[in-house]
Formats: sequence, C-alpha cells, structure tokens
Amino acid sequence: MGILSNDLSALSSKNKSFLADNRRLFIGGQWVEATSGQTFPVYDPSSGLEITRAQSASPADVDRAVAAARQAYDVGPWSKTSPAERERLLWRLSDLLEKHADDLAQLESLDNGKPLAHARAIDLPLSINFLRYIAGFATKIHGRTFDLSVPYAPAARFSAYTRKEPVGVVGAIIPWNMPLLMAVWKLGPALAAGCTIILKPASDTPLTALRIGELVAEAGFPEGVVNIITGSGGMVGAAMVNHPSIDKIAFTGSTAVGKSIGRQSANTMKRISLELGGKSPVIVLDDADLNVTVPGVLLGIFANCGQVCAAGSRLYVQKSIYEPLMAALEQAAKSIKVGPGLDLATEMGPMVSATQRRTVAEYIASGLDEGAELVAGGRALEADGYYIEPTIFSNTNHAMRIVQEEIFGPVLSAQPFNDEEEAIKLANHSPFGLASSIYSTNNNRIQRLTPAIKAGTVWVNCHNIFDPALPFGGYKESGIGREMGEEVMNMYTEVKSVCMAYG
Repeated sequence: MGILSNDLSALSSKNKSFLADNRRLFIGGQWVEATSGQTFPVYDPSSGLEITRAQSASPADVDRAVAAARQAYDVGPWSKTSPAERERLLWRLSDLLEKHADDLAQLESLDNGKPLAHARAIDLPLSINFLRYIAGFATKIHGRTFDLSVPYAPAARFSAYTRKEPVGVVGAIIPWNMPLLMAVWKLGPALAAGCTIILKPASDTPLTALRIGELVAEAGFPEGVVNIITGSGGMVGAAMVNHPSIDKIAFTGSTAVGKSIGRQSANTMKRISLELGGKSPVIVLDDADLNVTVPGVLLGIFANCGQVCAAGSRLYVQKSIYEPLMAALEQAAKSIKVGPGLDLATEMGPMVSATQRRTVAEYIASGLDEGAELVAGGRALEADGYYIEPTIFSNTNHAMRIVQEEIFGPVLSAQPFNDEEEAIKLANHSPFGLASSIYSTNNNRIQRLTPAIKAGTVWVNCHNIFDPALPFGGYKESGIGREMGEEVMNMYTEVKSVCMAYG
C-alpha cells in the first residue's frame, strides 16, 4: 500500500516563513543561537524529509536560560506582577492561540504527523481552553487561618495562617506525542502560580513550542519569564535536572526517564512532578453496548497513532461477547484511513519518527514470535514516512511483551475473561496505573469495578476524554502528581506557615 507525502504547498504563508528561518532559542525575551553553534534537523514524519533546523543547546545555554528566569523571578518584574495581571497575560496568550489556531494546527500536524483534522478539533481547543481555565487560578491562590492551642504557652495569644507561594524557577521537559498541549499543561499552572519557566520540547517536535515563544512575546510577558530551549534530552534535559538554581522539574515522558529524573533531583531536593507511562486496561463486560464500545476502543488505542500515554492498549473482554467484538474491531480497524497528516481525509497519521516506527515494528514481531494471533494490521506500510497499520492481536497473555510493556504505537492486545473478579485481577496486573476504561450498561457493575481498578483515571463507556477541570495522573509507576484541575496548582506552589505572637 503506497501513501503520498504531505503537500507542503498547502501550508500557510506564515508557516512557510516560519520553517524557512532556522529556529533559535528563546532566552530572556530574545531569540538567540546556541553557544555550540550547532543545529539539528527537524523532519516531517509523513515524508521523512527535513523541513527545518533547530538549535542544539548546551549546558551553557541552560545556564543562560536559568539566569534569565532567576532574574525575572528573584528581582522582578515577574515577582512584582499582580495575580490579576498574570491572569490577564494568560488570557491574552490563549486569545493568540485562538487567533492563530489554523497555523498552529498545521504546524502541529507537520511536526508530529497527527491528522490535521485531529489537531484542529482536539489539540488546539484543549490547549486554548486549558489556558483560560488555569488563568483563573492566578487570583485564587490562598492560604488558611488558624486558632492555635499551644500547651506549653497557655497564656500566650497567636495569630497563624498559611501562604501559598510560587515554587520558583521551573524546568519543564515535555514529550513529542502532543507537543502543543503538553507545552501549555506546563506553562499555564507555572505562570498562574507566579513561577518562571524554562521549557524544553522534545527534539523530534520543537516547532509549536517555539511558535508559542513568539506568542508569549506578543502577549507581553516580561523578559525571562518564559524561556524555550531545544536540544537533546541527554544533554539539555540532564543539565536542567541537575541545575542547582532550578527549583522544580515538571516532566512528561517515559517511566524509565522519570525514574532517572527522580533519582537525580534528590541530589538538590528539587520538587518534581512526573506524568509517566501507561499500559491502560479496557474492560468490556458482557452487557456492553457494542455500538458504543467499538468506536470507544478504537479511539482509545488508535488516536494519535497510539502515541498516547493513556492509550487503551490492553483489552479484556468477557468471554460470551469476545468473538463478536473482535470481529467488529477487525472490520473497523481495517477501514481506518492511514495517510499524511495534512490530508484532511487521514484518520491515522504516521509514527513520529523512524526510531519509533522501528520500535513498534519490533514489538509487533515479538507478539508474533510469542504466539499472539494477528487479527488486523501488523505491517509497516510502503511509504517515505513512518507508517504502521492499525494492529490488533487476539488471545494474548501476560507473559507477552506486547501485554506487559508500553509500546506507544497503534497496537492492541486482547484476551477474554470469565468474571468481574478475573477482570480486576488482569487489569491491575501491571506496574502502571495511569488510566483505564469500563464498558457496561449496568451501573451496579460499574460501581463495583471503578474503585477496584488501580489507576488515576477510570473512563466509563468512553476513553481518552479530557477536560481542563479533570485532574490527570497516575498510580504506581505512572507518575507523581496531577496535571490539570485545581490539583495541578499544588505542583507549582509551596506552603508557608506564619505564626505571630501578640497581646
């Protein structure tokens, strides 16, 4: 099956101009070149062709960004900016995202490979809505008051209260699967809390993060409040994690890297929030409505080409409906249109890189070697880009790598179960605990299963549904802390107790 590459002539004039100018680092409100003088190529996943180049930052550039962020935080003007002004600036940034939504959606699709229709309908609205939601918390950060009872000073009187203060300078490291959304998930709460930030996008997908840098400047944020640097995780990310003047690391990515960040951050006692990997179970009970279940399961695993930390990659189906559901999923998977991101007819785009396609292909091969039954897909498609067919395995078991390990690709492993007790046991048989879903029309069964599943999110009769107000994060090895919701603000603030004797 041959696939055409992206038609770059369809890009807006703004995006053509953006790509024609090799991208620089955004430090202290200025666009600067890396001290190394080196750049790296940025590729279009739909064609495998180089489309622009970005700067290869070094630890010296991290030092520059930290100095700018510390100046803005320690001396000002950001530390002297009122909560209402922080709120206004975040709203202004959201307005600019909305104004340039079409260009940003194109750029996100070109950078990551995701279908343009999905970037327009999902990534941009979620990003805009999240910034507007989180902006309101800038004026709603507050402490509490206390009446103290001190047994060793019974006659004394005290006034006591708590303050919530910004954690300081934040180093944010984001992944390549949803570059724009992940950027605002870090920027929004950090800025609302009054922190300054250094944002490092993934090397595979730096473009929308750098475009946000332009919009940050246009919105009027003071110099040094937001800094955006590009480069390798091994060099730039490590320099950020180990930098003594960065107060907090906010990371989204693999569990293996998250564990490493946790160990390194302990050296300077940095605050950390880690949104890590998943191997999310999908439980389908025998009373499920298959008209709801089939599209829900497909969205859960094939959205963004399976490159979603919460992807519903482990499917457990009650035996009595296993065969009919698998037949329906096979037919539906084979009808998914795979193609270049900028093609509006595309339903699933390419993998983000040649490396990721090779990784997924190796997992598919391991599934076949270990005896899984291939129901649909399983091939890398003939194309210049990085395409893999939507793939479904049946009759898998927990000894298989495709069931145990996070693939981060369009690969679903399915197996039947007998009863609810077995379904819970299978669902929890994983070191991960990020998300899950249940398909059933029986509320009593849903209420029994929901608290039994060890995961940060349980979707019911749906999957991959996100809202700015709904906290997102994992149990077990899926991370520390929460993104979104009111809870995210706890990740960017410190609590200070104040006790005053009087009278």
